[in-house]
Amino acid sequence: MLRRIWRSRLPILILILTVVNVSPASETYSPRQYYGAWIKHPKHNYYYRNYYFKPSADYAGYKYHYAMYFPARPAHYYYYNPQIKKYWGRCPINNEGKPLYSLLPEKERKEKLSEIPDSAFPAPGPLPPIPDSEDGATLDLPPNDLPREDLPTNP
Repeated sequence: MLRRIWRSRLPILILILTVVNVSPASETYSPRQYYGAWIKHPKHNYYYRNYYFKPSADYAGYKYHYAMYFPARPAHYYYYNPQIKKYWGRCPINNEGKPLYSLLPEKERKEKLSEIPDSAFPAPGPLPPIPDSEDGATLDLPPNDLPREDLPTNP
């Protein structure tokens, strides 16, 4: 009897998982920080995903920034803070499993990536702290999955 109930509910479970868009990105979850799924910008040629984080372990809810991928700049993911409207760093896409990040100096952080020369990014070094944190916890790099061309756009 239990087997019959389980089999009858399995299609419903599959439908629910499909509707909520469970993807490999959502499987890389940690309680302190995680990344959402890729979204294609509707008008421009770039992709972004939310980077959710807690500044402290007991912070209620999550803050977010964007991790962005530009096909015209295929070597890095770029981090953008939508609250202050500035790019603040980048990490190499092909990091060979090493925790590498280039944190922009404050004076080099701009609203448009086109305003930041490549020379403004320091050589990749250790991972920076989680934004707004004070406990030494470091940023987790995004999942190792480039966006696909057939992604839906965000209206």
